[in-house]
Amino acid sequence: MPPRRHPDRTGGRRREASSAPRVRVALLTGGLLVAATVVGAAAWLWRRPHVAPASAERVYVRNDACVECHPAEAAAWKTSHHFAAMAPATDASVIGDFGGAEFTRDGVVSRFFRDGSKFVVHTDGADGTPADFDVAYTFGVHPLQQYLIPQAGGRLQALTIAWDAERRRWFHLYPDEKTPAGDVLHWTGRYQSWNAMCASCHSTNLQKNYDARADRYATTWSEINVSCQSCHGPGERHVAWARSDPRTRSAVDGLVDLTAGGAEREIETCAPCHALRAELRAAPIPGEPLYDDYLPALLTPDQYHADGQQLGEVYEYGSFRQSRMYQAGVRCTDCHDPHRLTLAAEGNALCVRCHQETPNAQRFPGLRAKSYDSPTHHFHAPGSPAALCVNCHMPTRNYMVIDARRDHAIRIPRPDLSAKIGTPNACSGCHAEQPPTWAADAIARWYGPGRRQEPHYGEAIAAGRAGRPGAEEGLVNLTRDGSQPAIVRATALDLLRRYGPASVAASVEGTRDPDPAVRTAAVAGLERVAPDERARLVAPLLHDPMRAVRIEAARVLSSVPSDRLDAVQREAERRAVDEFVAAQEVALDLPGQHLNLAVLYENEGKHALAEEQYRSALRLDPDFTPARLNLARLLNGRGRNADAEKVLEDGIARVPGQGELTYSLGLLLAEEGRLPEAAAALGRAADLLPERARVRYNAALALQRNGRRAEAEAALLKARATDPNDPDIAYALAILYVQENDWSRARDAAETVAALSPGNPEVQTLLDRIRKQSP
Repeated sequence: MPPRRHPDRTGGRRREASSAPRVRVALLTGGLLVAATVVGAAAWLWRRPHVAPASAERVYVRNDACVECHPAEAAAWKTSHHFAAMAPATDASVIGDFGGAEFTRDGVVSRFFRDGSKFVVHTDGADGTPADFDVAYTFGVHPLQQYLIPQAGGRLQALTIAWDAERRRWFHLYPDEKTPAGDVLHWTGRYQSWNAMCASCHSTNLQKNYDARADRYATTWSEINVSCQSCHGPGERHVAWARSDPRTRSAVDGLVDLTAGGAEREIETCAPCHALRAELRAAPIPGEPLYDDYLPALLTPDQYHADGQQLGEVYEYGSFRQSRMYQAGVRCTDCHDPHRLTLAAEGNALCVRCHQETPNAQRFPGLRAKSYDSPTHHFHAPGSPAALCVNCHMPTRNYMVIDARRDHAIRIPRPDLSAKIGTPNACSGCHAEQPPTWAADAIARWYGPGRRQEPHYGEAIAAGRAGRPGAEEGLVNLTRDGSQPAIVRATALDLLRRYGPASVAASVEGTRDPDPAVRTAAVAGLERVAPDERARLVAPLLHDPMRAVRIEAARVLSSVPSDRLDAVQREAERRAVDEFVAAQEVALDLPGQHLNLAVLYENEGKHALAEEQYRSALRLDPDFTPARLNLARLLNGRGRNADAEKVLEDGIARVPGQGELTYSLGLLLAEEGRLPEAAAALGRAADLLPERARVRYNAALALQRNGRRAEAEAALLKARATDPNDPDIAYALAILYVQENDWSRARDAAETVAALSPGNPEVQTLLDRIRKQSP
């Protein structure tokens, strides 16, 4: 099963596909974020691992102690997917066809068979040589089951050929990608390592025990699957409480109180394994505040559509955080049985428990009294798939090829929004042959012309992602709209990081928000202010109650000279930096954490350490583009251009279609004065990154300096067509036409620049000069 991790922002060849795990990584420019997990394993033979206590006070016990007093809950749990999350490979747990079945892909024939009691796969190993590999564990059960194979270094590796439980067939998790032996996505590769990518959410009290120097694991767990203590917390104190004299025992039973503090406590107990997130602490304890142990992902473009609909493999938490149900205090267990994991009711019967003509107005005062399970509401034939509430309000998307997961934002379909910003909608999911305007017209007929026409946060986020004129103001307004979900406001703050001082006030306000997601994003946004001001604004956040906020504050302050902080602030920063480093050390088996450490060290002026960490990231994954780009930039800044060039060329040799690397190489060559080579590289980069107008703009400048004016003009015109609002492109065109004495076109271009940059004296001077020459 897939990992809970941050998105893949490598920009490399690992394209997003509806398949298996993708590595989550840090932001290229040094945002807090992190790397991830996968599926891997090992030669530490398969005895039951010992119980590894989380701390002297919070100790896990054998599951038998729970079952002894809670047989009904245990019986329900044994029917659940949590129970089947991982198991030794036995006749009882293996559901795949190991009767000699074969599966062929890219010339590799894999055969599944039995050798006595063992389950064996004959397939290509790490070096491409076919061999027999024993299956040690099953991983998951429905709709697919994966198989874990021991490998050197204490790894368990997840075979990327999985079993389809419904269609009873073998299939590959990356059907559209080449993953030969040696590739990081091959089943023997780092991103299929169970220890790193999946283990923490499929076993109880998982202790990864990774030795970064030796690149080895000694991973242990208390229970092989998701058991009682995964949700209720370590049980030793509870067992002692239960066995004590009822007349003298404490009122506190030692377990996580899932009812305390409203719905949030329960949701945050489920969220660690139902969220795309980064781990901030080794072996976190269930029931602790989410943002003290994890950093959930925001609505980033690689994982969510602009309106927040699921796109990448985001699980449920980030979607649910957007929902009106979340805002109203709905809990996970309002819909899901916590032990069986089944729904509380089937079909529309689940939804009409609340959405009905006599709703529970006391608990949910915002509910409208209405008949929802009726054609007067859904306008489809009763009993048809289209009449199911979830098919309109929770559409599915397939992950891992066959795993259809419902979008837990539980949103009202907005085909009108699809027409505006290109997002999907549930109506078009069934009526694919019709345009969104057709569905919007149908909704207007059914519910009235004003139905669902109000502004949606997706419009502001789409504009912010595209950098459209006026986007900054729209994002600022979104951050200040307290009626919007916190994850949406945090996403708006994250997008404001690319803008200038006009929106800094919104980031400052965000640092005082009660939600830690908003505070974390707000702190990150203050990296764009001057060091003195940054110290004043960010230092108070070093004392934030949530670790996620504190360590982001430490990162943002890491490039501020220490003399800008007083003694108390410097000590608080030191503690927060230690927390930041510890958070990265949770997952040094993946490149993103090394990237985060490198950015920190570079900010602190520790260039040798930064280079070491960038190179460590590339040793783990040579195709990890953010580390390669940052390393090249570091080397360039240290005057080591030959080394920077080699770093970039090595990456391009591995992934010839990597546009960012090619672009950086072109800029480096231009800096070196090697203009013909620079023009060629920048031209290739422009073709690889056609949506990036600035890439083609730089290619045009190189062509112009090479005397290839006609080609430069063509490139600038393409760049202007891609981004007509970039004044630099229009200015370059104006200069080019001036140099050619083409005063008419020069005047048109200069007037465009003046309109885009009103009040700019340099532009006005140019325009005046051209007008004097223009007839």
